[in-house]
Amino acid sequence: VDTQFGPIEVQVPRDRNGQFHQHTLPDYKQHSDILESMIIKLYSKGVTTREIADLIEKMYGSHYSPAQVSNISKQMLPKVEAYHKRKLSDKFFCVYLDATYLPLRRETFEREAVYIAIGIKPNGHKEVIDYCIAPSENIEVWTEMLQNMKSRGLKQVELFLSDGVVGMKTALARTYPKAHFQRCLVHVMRNICAKVRVDDREKIMNEFKQIHQQTSKKEAAAVLHKFYARWNKAYSHVIKGLKEIEPDLLVFYNYPKQIRASIYSTNMIESFNNVIKR
Repeated sequence: VDTQFGPIEVQVPRDRNGQFHQHTLPDYKQHSDILESMIIKLYSKGVTTREIADLIEKMYGSHYSPAQVSNISKQMLPKVEAYHKRKLSDKFFCVYLDATYLPLRRETFEREAVYIAIGIKPNGHKEVIDYCIAPSENIEVWTEMLQNMKSRGLKQVELFLSDGVVGMKTALARTYPKAHFQRCLVHVMRNICAKVRVDDREKIMNEFKQIHQQTSKKEAAAVLHKFYARWNKAYSHVIKGLKEIEPDLLVFYNYPKQIRASIYSTNMIESFNNVIKR
Protein backbone atom coordinates (compact mmCIF):
# COMPACT_ATOMS: atom_id res chain seq x y z
CA VAL A 1 0.00 0.00 0.00
CA ASP A 2 1.38 3.44 -0.92
CA THR A 3 1.43 5.75 2.11
CA GLN A 4 3.08 9.03 3.16
CA PHE A 5 5.73 6.84 4.85
CA GLY A 6 6.51 5.01 1.63
CA PRO A 7 5.24 1.64 0.37
CA ILE A 8 4.09 -0.67 3.18
CA GLU A 9 3.49 -4.37 2.61
CA VAL A 10 0.24 -5.53 4.19
CA GLN A 11 -0.43 -9.20 4.85
CA VAL A 12 -4.10 -9.90 4.25
CA PRO A 13 -5.39 -13.11 5.87
CA ARG A 14 -7.35 -15.40 3.59
CA ASP A 15 -10.14 -17.68 4.75
CA ARG A 16 -11.48 -20.68 2.93
CA ASN A 17 -14.87 -19.13 2.19
CA GLY A 18 -13.51 -15.70 1.23
CA GLN A 19 -15.61 -13.95 3.86
CA PHE A 20 -12.84 -12.11 5.73
CA HIS A 21 -12.88 -8.31 5.44
CA GLN A 22 -10.37 -6.17 7.33
CA HIS A 23 -11.21 -2.61 8.39
CA THR A 24 -7.79 -0.94 8.11
CA LEU A 25 -8.11 -0.44 4.36
CA PRO A 26 -11.03 -0.99 1.99
CA ASP A 27 -10.75 -4.01 -0.28
CA TYR A 28 -8.26 -3.61 -3.14
CA LYS A 29 -7.22 -0.13 -1.98
CA GLN A 30 -3.60 0.53 -2.94
CA HIS A 31 -3.13 4.17 -1.91
CA SER A 32 -3.67 5.88 1.46
CA ASP A 33 -6.22 8.68 1.77
CA ILE A 34 -3.47 11.13 2.77
CA LEU A 35 -1.54 10.56 -0.46
CA GLU A 36 -4.70 10.80 -2.53
CA SER A 37 -5.62 14.07 -0.80
CA MET A 38 -2.13 15.39 -1.53
CA ILE A 39 -2.50 14.50 -5.21
CA ILE A 40 -5.89 16.22 -5.42
CA LYS A 41 -4.55 19.38 -3.74
CA LEU A 42 -1.55 19.57 -6.06
CA TYR A 43 -3.76 19.02 -9.09
CA SER A 44 -6.19 21.73 -7.99
CA LYS A 45 -3.26 24.18 -7.79
CA GLY A 46 -2.41 23.57 -11.44
CA VAL A 47 0.50 21.13 -11.08
CA THR A 48 0.57 18.77 -14.07
CA THR A 49 -0.07 15.04 -13.64
CA ARG A 50 3.49 14.23 -14.68
CA GLU A 51 4.95 16.71 -12.17
CA ILE A 52 2.74 15.30 -9.42
CA ALA A 53 3.86 11.74 -10.21
CA ASP A 54 7.53 12.82 -10.00
CA LEU A 55 6.98 14.71 -6.73
CA ILE A 56 5.18 11.83 -5.01
CA GLU A 57 7.90 9.39 -6.04
CA LYS A 58 10.71 11.65 -4.83
CA MET A 59 9.01 12.56 -1.53
CA TYR A 60 7.33 9.28 -0.58
CA GLY A 61 8.97 6.62 -2.75
CA SER A 62 5.63 5.62 -4.26
CA HIS A 63 5.36 5.31 -8.03
CA TYR A 64 2.33 6.77 -9.78
CA SER A 65 1.88 7.07 -13.51
CA PRO A 66 0.39 10.33 -14.86
CA ALA A 67 -2.71 8.30 -15.78
CA GLN A 68 -3.11 7.13 -12.15
CA VAL A 69 -2.75 10.71 -10.93
CA SER A 70 -5.41 11.80 -13.42
CA ASN A 71 -7.81 9.07 -12.25
CA ILE A 72 -7.34 10.02 -8.59
CA SER A 73 -7.88 13.70 -9.43
CA LYS A 74 -11.22 12.85 -11.02
CA GLN A 75 -12.52 12.19 -7.50
CA MET A 76 -13.01 15.96 -7.34
CA LEU A 77 -15.59 15.96 -10.12
CA PRO A 78 -18.62 14.80 -8.07
CA LYS A 79 -17.79 17.43 -5.43
CA VAL A 80 -17.50 20.14 -8.08
CA GLU A 81 -20.81 19.10 -9.62
CA ALA A 82 -22.50 19.10 -6.21
CA TYR A 83 -21.09 22.58 -5.53
CA HIS A 84 -22.60 23.95 -8.76
CA LYS A 85 -25.99 22.43 -7.90
CA ARG A 86 -26.15 23.32 -4.20
CA LYS A 87 -29.08 25.33 -2.85
CA LEU A 88 -28.30 29.02 -2.45
CA SER A 89 -29.41 31.46 0.23
CA ASP A 90 -32.46 33.40 -0.88
CA LYS A 91 -31.02 36.83 -0.09
CA PHE A 92 -27.68 38.61 -0.58
CA PHE A 93 -27.01 42.26 0.10
CA CYS A 94 -24.35 42.62 -2.57
CA VAL A 95 -23.05 40.43 -5.41
CA TYR A 96 -19.77 41.12 -7.22
CA LEU A 97 -19.45 39.84 -10.79
CA ASP A 98 -16.11 39.65 -12.55
CA ALA A 99 -14.25 37.57 -15.13
CA THR A 100 -10.52 36.96 -15.16
CA TYR A 101 -8.37 35.23 -17.75
CA LEU A 102 -6.26 32.26 -16.68
CA PRO A 103 -4.06 29.79 -18.59
CA LEU A 104 -6.02 26.54 -18.31
CA ARG A 105 -4.72 23.07 -19.07
CA ARG A 106 -6.62 21.41 -21.94
CA GLU A 107 -4.84 19.63 -24.79
CA THR A 108 -2.67 22.75 -24.69
CA PHE A 109 -2.45 25.72 -22.34
CA GLU A 110 -5.03 28.33 -23.36
CA ARG A 111 -6.15 31.51 -21.66
CA GLU A 112 -9.86 31.25 -20.89
CA ALA A 113 -12.29 33.41 -18.96
CA VAL A 114 -13.22 32.32 -15.45
CA TYR A 115 -16.53 33.94 -14.45
CA ILE A 116 -16.91 34.43 -10.70
CA ALA A 117 -19.80 35.64 -8.54
CA ILE A 118 -19.05 36.48 -4.90
CA GLY A 119 -21.82 37.60 -2.58
CA ILE A 120 -22.10 39.32 0.78
CA LYS A 121 -25.06 38.26 2.89
CA PRO A 122 -27.01 40.70 5.10
CA ASN A 123 -24.99 39.44 8.10
CA GLY A 124 -21.70 40.29 6.34
CA HIS A 125 -20.73 36.71 5.51
CA LYS A 126 -18.91 36.36 2.16
CA GLU A 127 -19.53 33.42 -0.15
CA VAL A 128 -18.35 32.32 -3.58
CA ILE A 129 -21.79 31.86 -5.09
CA ASP A 130 -20.68 30.23 -8.33
CA TYR A 131 -18.12 30.20 -11.11
CA CYS A 132 -17.86 28.91 -14.65
CA ILE A 133 -15.33 28.78 -17.48
CA ALA A 134 -15.74 29.92 -21.08
CA PRO A 135 -13.37 30.78 -23.94
CA SER A 136 -14.04 34.52 -23.53
CA GLU A 137 -16.20 36.96 -21.59
CA ASN A 138 -19.62 37.62 -23.10
CA ILE A 139 -23.05 38.57 -21.83
CA GLU A 140 -24.67 35.27 -22.88
CA VAL A 141 -22.59 33.36 -20.33
CA TRP A 142 -23.32 35.94 -17.62
CA THR A 143 -27.06 35.74 -18.39
CA GLU A 144 -27.06 31.95 -18.08
CA MET A 145 -25.10 32.16 -14.83
CA LEU A 146 -27.53 34.71 -13.34
CA GLN A 147 -30.53 32.60 -14.31
CA ASN A 148 -28.90 29.53 -12.77
CA MET A 149 -28.30 31.42 -9.51
CA LYS A 150 -31.95 32.41 -9.36
CA SER A 151 -33.20 28.90 -10.12
CA ARG A 152 -31.10 27.58 -7.21
CA GLY A 153 -32.80 29.83 -4.70
CA LEU A 154 -31.15 33.27 -4.84
CA LYS A 155 -34.26 35.42 -5.18
CA GLN A 156 -33.25 38.82 -3.85
CA VAL A 157 -30.12 40.96 -4.32
CA GLU A 158 -29.91 44.57 -3.21
CA LEU A 159 -26.85 45.61 -5.24
CA PHE A 160 -24.78 44.18 -8.09
CA LEU A 161 -21.26 45.40 -8.89
CA SER A 162 -19.61 44.72 -12.22
CA ASP A 163 -17.39 46.19 -14.89
CA GLY A 164 -18.66 47.58 -18.16
CA VAL A 165 -19.28 44.38 -20.12
CA VAL A 166 -21.87 45.21 -22.78
CA GLY A 167 -25.38 44.09 -21.87
CA MET A 168 -24.78 43.43 -18.17
CA LYS A 169 -27.25 46.01 -16.91
CA THR A 170 -29.97 44.64 -19.21
CA ALA A 171 -29.28 41.04 -18.13
CA LEU A 172 -29.50 42.06 -14.47
CA ALA A 173 -32.75 43.95 -15.05
CA ARG A 174 -34.33 40.85 -16.59
CA THR A 175 -33.18 38.45 -13.88
CA TYR A 176 -33.27 40.68 -10.80
CA PRO A 177 -35.46 43.68 -11.74
CA LYS A 178 -35.49 45.12 -8.20
CA ALA A 179 -31.71 45.08 -7.77
CA HIS A 180 -29.55 48.19 -8.08
CA PHE A 181 -26.41 48.32 -10.23
CA GLN A 182 -23.08 49.99 -9.45
CA ARG A 183 -20.46 50.10 -12.17
CA CYS A 184 -16.94 49.45 -10.89
CA LEU A 185 -15.22 52.85 -10.71
CA VAL A 186 -11.77 51.27 -10.88
CA HIS A 187 -12.62 49.66 -14.23
CA VAL A 188 -14.06 52.97 -15.45
CA MET A 189 -10.87 54.78 -14.49
CA ARG A 190 -8.72 52.18 -16.25
CA ASN A 191 -10.80 52.50 -19.40
CA ILE A 192 -10.43 56.29 -19.32
CA CYS A 193 -6.66 56.08 -18.87
CA ALA A 194 -6.38 53.71 -21.83
CA LYS A 195 -7.91 56.40 -24.08
CA VAL A 196 -5.89 59.45 -23.02
CA ARG A 197 -2.33 60.63 -23.49
CA VAL A 198 0.28 59.18 -21.18
CA ASP A 199 1.22 62.67 -19.94
CA ASP A 200 -2.36 63.25 -18.73
CA ARG A 201 -2.99 59.91 -17.05
CA GLU A 202 -1.73 60.71 -13.57
CA LYS A 203 -3.71 63.97 -13.36
CA ILE A 204 -6.86 62.29 -14.67
CA MET A 205 -6.50 59.38 -12.23
CA ASN A 206 -6.05 61.69 -9.24
CA GLU A 207 -9.05 63.80 -10.20
CA PHE A 208 -11.29 60.81 -10.94
CA LYS A 209 -10.43 59.18 -7.60
CA GLN A 210 -11.93 62.19 -5.83
CA ILE A 211 -15.38 61.10 -7.04
CA HIS A 212 -15.57 58.19 -4.57
CA GLN A 213 -13.94 60.16 -1.73
CA GLN A 214 -16.79 62.62 -1.09
CA THR A 215 -19.16 62.62 1.88
CA SER A 216 -22.40 62.75 -0.12
CA LYS A 217 -23.83 61.90 -3.51
CA LYS A 218 -24.46 65.59 -4.19
CA GLU A 219 -20.80 66.47 -3.60
CA ALA A 220 -19.66 63.52 -5.73
CA ALA A 221 -21.90 64.62 -8.60
CA ALA A 222 -20.40 68.12 -8.40
CA VAL A 223 -16.87 66.66 -8.60
CA LEU A 224 -17.89 64.46 -11.54
CA HIS A 225 -19.36 67.41 -13.46
CA LYS A 226 -16.23 69.44 -12.73
CA PHE A 227 -14.26 66.54 -14.21
CA TYR A 228 -16.40 66.74 -17.35
CA ALA A 229 -15.72 70.46 -17.74
CA ARG A 230 -12.00 70.06 -17.07
CA TRP A 231 -11.37 67.39 -19.72
CA ASN A 232 -14.15 67.71 -22.29
CA LYS A 233 -12.15 69.89 -24.67
CA ALA A 234 -9.21 67.47 -24.87
CA TYR A 235 -11.19 64.22 -24.68
CA SER A 236 -14.76 64.85 -25.76
CA HIS A 237 -15.26 61.20 -26.80
CA VAL A 238 -14.22 60.01 -23.33
CA ILE A 239 -16.49 62.47 -21.53
CA LYS A 240 -19.39 61.59 -23.83
CA GLY A 241 -19.05 57.92 -22.90
CA LEU A 242 -18.78 58.80 -19.22
CA LYS A 243 -21.98 60.85 -19.30
CA GLU A 244 -23.83 57.90 -20.83
CA ILE A 245 -23.07 55.70 -17.81
CA GLU A 246 -23.37 58.43 -15.13
CA PRO A 247 -26.52 56.86 -13.56
CA ASP A 248 -24.41 53.78 -12.67
CA LEU A 249 -21.42 55.63 -11.17
CA LEU A 250 -22.73 57.05 -7.89
CA VAL A 251 -25.23 54.40 -6.74
CA PHE A 252 -22.97 53.38 -3.84
CA TYR A 253 -23.61 56.78 -2.20
CA ASN A 254 -27.18 55.60 -1.49
CA TYR A 255 -25.78 53.31 1.21
CA PRO A 256 -24.25 53.99 4.65
CA LYS A 257 -20.88 55.71 4.74
CA GLN A 258 -19.34 52.77 6.61
CA ILE A 259 -19.69 50.36 3.68
CA ARG A 260 -19.12 52.63 0.68
CA ALA A 261 -15.43 51.78 0.42
CA SER A 262 -16.44 48.16 -0.25
CA ILE A 263 -19.11 48.80 -2.87
CA TYR A 264 -17.73 51.37 -5.31
CA SER A 265 -15.53 48.81 -7.08
CA THR A 266 -15.00 45.08 -7.60
CA ASN A 267 -11.60 45.19 -5.89
CA MET A 268 -12.73 42.57 -3.39
CA ILE A 269 -13.37 39.98 -6.10
CA GLU A 270 -10.19 41.00 -7.94
CA SER A 271 -8.21 40.23 -4.78
CA PHE A 272 -9.83 36.79 -4.84
CA ASN A 273 -8.88 36.42 -8.51
CA ASN A 274 -5.25 37.21 -7.66
CA VAL A 275 -5.25 34.38 -5.10
CA ILE A 276 -6.56 32.00 -7.79
CA LYS A 277 -3.84 33.10 -10.21
CA ARG A 278 -1.13 32.42 -7.64
